[in-house]
Amino acid sequence: MLGLILALPLVGFLINGLFGRKFCAKTSGIIASAAIFGSFVITLTKFFQLSGMEENSRVIEETLFQWISAGDLSVPFVLRFDPLTAIMCSVITGVGFLIHVYSIGYMAHDRTPPKFFAYLNLFSFAMLALVLGGNLPILFLGWEGVGLCSYLLIGYWYEDDAKASAGKKAFIVNRIGDLGFLVGIFLLFGMFKTVDFAALKSGVAANSAGLDIRLLTIATMCLFVGAMGKSAQFPLYVWLPDAMAGPTPVSALIHAATMVTAGVYMIARMNFIFALTPHTLMLISGVGAFTAIFAATIALTKRDIKKVLAYSTVSQLGFMFVAVGVGAFTAGVFHLMTHAFFKALLFLGSGSVIHGMHEEQDIMKMGGLRKYMPKTFATFVVGTAAISGFPLLSGFFSKDEILWSAFSSHLGLAGFGLWAIMAFTALLTAFYMTRLTCLTFLGEPRFDPKKIGAAHAAAKDHGHGHGDDDHEHEEHHAKPGVHESPGIMVIPLIVLAVLSVIGGYVGIPHYSAIEHWLVPVVGEPGGEASSMMWVLMAASVAIGLLGIGLGYYLYVLRTDIPKSIYENFSAIYKILFNKYYVDEIYDALIVRPIKQISMVCWKVLDVIIVDGTVLAFARVSRFTGEVSRLVQTGAIQVYAVFILLGLTATMGYLIYGH
Repeated sequence: MLGLILALPLVGFLINGLFGRKFCAKTSGIIASAAIFGSFVITLTKFFQLSGMEENSRVIEETLFQWISAGDLSVPFVLRFDPLTAIMCSVITGVGFLIHVYSIGYMAHDRTPPKFFAYLNLFSFAMLALVLGGNLPILFLGWEGVGLCSYLLIGYWYEDDAKASAGKKAFIVNRIGDLGFLVGIFLLFGMFKTVDFAALKSGVAANSAGLDIRLLTIATMCLFVGAMGKSAQFPLYVWLPDAMAGPTPVSALIHAATMVTAGVYMIARMNFIFALTPHTLMLISGVGAFTAIFAATIALTKRDIKKVLAYSTVSQLGFMFVAVGVGAFTAGVFHLMTHAFFKALLFLGSGSVIHGMHEEQDIMKMGGLRKYMPKTFATFVVGTAAISGFPLLSGFFSKDEILWSAFSSHLGLAGFGLWAIMAFTALLTAFYMTRLTCLTFLGEPRFDPKKIGAAHAAAKDHGHGHGDDDHEHEEHHAKPGVHESPGIMVIPLIVLAVLSVIGGYVGIPHYSAIEHWLVPVVGEPGGEASSMMWVLMAASVAIGLLGIGLGYYLYVLRTDIPKSIYENFSAIYKILFNKYYVDEIYDALIVRPIKQISMVCWKVLDVIIVDGTVLAFARVSRFTGEVSRLVQTGAIQVYAVFILLGLTATMGYLIYGH
């Protein structure tokens, strides 16, 4: 059964990949959606089976075959389903299924939808392998698989050079992190002579007193480097904002519910090792806090609807790393789950807006969409409220759990500092998300619906429009001006909105079902609840409402104030709008020097030395051949003369040489 969870998306990939040319967009979408839905059903079956077991024995393992056997290294292809895997598989397959269904409408008029759905299924397969793997090599296999699929999906429209470059950027930056991750795996194998999770946990428990903590700290730091790349933490976050170049469902799948959470999952899975390395945990929480506030400040100024959400994702991942960095692994996984709900909702909502606005993504050219897209507006507001920490929504519970974990951690004053940074980041989150919602849906329209419709019609007339695989949807899409998305796109939004409302109730303080569920994997929670928790919760509610109110006041009631702020603080605004010039710094310090070194290596080492040496041998061979050709004249008389000269020289040497 565990093998089927993996196999079904792989089968969907093969069907669409091999026979997709025979399918229309709807058929290929149904095949891909059915594959991931099958995995979801099996996941739920195993979830209920797991819940019926004794708490300390909640694990199901299935060995498919012997994968690697070399010396001391023996790696069976074993799948492991425990409480943590159950949560991750449920998110991947459940949210993934909704995104697949949404994509049927969104990609209905793309030129190659079977290829797109094949990539989605392959990505789902890789992510499921990552979380189901019972040892580090299988996790790494899935880790690299999602890296490959992100490259394929981000650069899906590769004929556009900017989109192709975004795919390459994601691939290269992730390889930097993955090198560190691979070194960490090697170090752990060197220490424990095993890469199996259960065996590693037993080895740590049996030899905790005799472990080389310094080497273990280096190993965990290397693993964290991999997590920094995959989960877009500073300084390896730069790929994720550019990854918005891919189709919007890709953003929802990869950058909300699956791939970017892989680093958080890996640390939670290896919690028994990270817990022994306090310096690594301190580094994780510090990097997470810095990344959270750093990305949030950039999101304040972005005009592209998807870029705002991209930097929001980077910031929210920072929240998760702060949680696992202070040892609150359950809080990190909890926020991972709720974030998948409301961020997938927000990304798909932005795709609905882009679809209705005929590919327009600049929120400064929107406004007033509430009356044109009421269903998208309603669900988008739910997502905004959830991520802002509005009381009793999913983000409220998971975010507050992280804030409390930081405050009550053993770090003392540093813990209070973490809480202050993350609380201020929560304020910024509520503010920029309200800004995004207000500029997109409220106020007066800053566009001409007739011109938008005319531009779309002109694009179709010149052959740049969509195909006609789905005539019903084509008729809807061809409506002039702005319009609501079709039902196949709206229904996933509604389901995700419901999950964004109720998803947090599994983590109610004092009655946390998710905390109890994860005890076999991450152990008993560290801190004890106190009255201070309720004080901080009240403060968090006030902070979230302040951010929402401030955003509404500035971008609906007093729209003149943001213009005044921009005029008075244009230098600061410019720095934030240009993302602190990090990409330019990387370009100047890393990219261009590497290019210059590569040019030198090409022109000097490759062309002059390597090619020159090879060509020199060729020239020598050619010269000797040409000289020999002069001797080989084909005239018998000439050959006779050379024979006579040779005999004469030989006889002379024999007679006079001694």
